[in-house]
Amino acid sequence: MANTPQAKKRIRRNQRRAEINGARVSRIRTFVKKVEAALAAGDKTAASAALAAVQPELQRGVARGVLHRNTASRKFSRLTKRLSALA
Repeated sequence: MANTPQAKKRIRRNQRRAEINGARVSRIRTFVKKVEAALAAGDKTAASAALAAVQPELQRGVARGVLHRNTASRKFSRLTKRLSALA
């Protein structure tokens, strides 16, 4: 258990940040799932609209530090590849 005031403060801060970061990652996953659902349904227009919405979300996750930039690039690349294969 934390003994110093600074260690106690770090625990409180880390809990708050974990909640915020968890919400951010969850939001990104939701956007990705919308693209995947549209791809599974075969709806190219909805998939392209959802893909256009997911790209800034992935970049925001990178900027906020919840995703590595290569992870975001990989996810976007794979979704784009699946969209182009749909045609």
